[in-house]
Amino acid sequence: MSVFDFSLFARGGPMMGVLLAMGIIAAVMFVERTLYLHRGQIRSTAFINGIKNILAKRRLVEALTVCEETPGPVAAVVKAALLHADDNPEVMRFYVQEAAVVEIPALERRLGSIAAIAQAAPLVGLLGTILGMIATFYAFEHDYATPSALSRGMWQALLATAASLMLAIPANLAYHFLSSRVRAIVRDVEWAGNEIMKYLLTDYREPPAAEAPAPSPPKAP
Repeated sequence: MSVFDFSLFARGGPMMGVLLAMGIIAAVMFVERTLYLHRGQIRSTAFINGIKNILAKRRLVEALTVCEETPGPVAAVVKAALLHADDNPEVMRFYVQEAAVVEIPALERRLGSIAAIAQAAPLVGLLGTILGMIATFYAFEHDYATPSALSRGMWQALLATAASLMLAIPANLAYHFLSSRVRAIVRDVEWAGNEIMKYLLTDYREPPAAEAPAPSPPKAP
């Protein structure tokens, strides 16, 4: 019998349907989160350097436009700092932190659900295993413990356990993969916020250096 025979699904008992539904939900959430995080992760160093070059020309509106056209939390935090470029450091820091507080929970959305599925799948499989063992002992107790009846109970117990592990392992790996992506983006957000604030409070506020006067031509003797 092939391992991929779909008749095995029916032999796994009622918990197989629950595990299948959990697996579909986890797969959909993983794909959605992967695409969302990929869209939100940008090359922070190049982005900040580009914003600095624009600000060096005193083109604040152009820098804001670039932030609005760039997706992701890094651009949102930089935009918050630019909107308060002329405020004192405390006010600027408050709005930068406020933008980060809004953006970071959006990155972590649905990660808890994937972790819950990874943790609950073995319990669902254990329940299926127990139901299979109950069916087996019920057959013994009522004196119809034929080989087919016993095999049905054992199939249900073993398949429920195997299916739960086949779901829990990739779901756990998916959770840790997405968590590492979130941590990387959060580090970029923190670095970008500190970097743009430091630039706005120092270099941006310094008046441009005055051009040196041209030397006067020498007088004729």
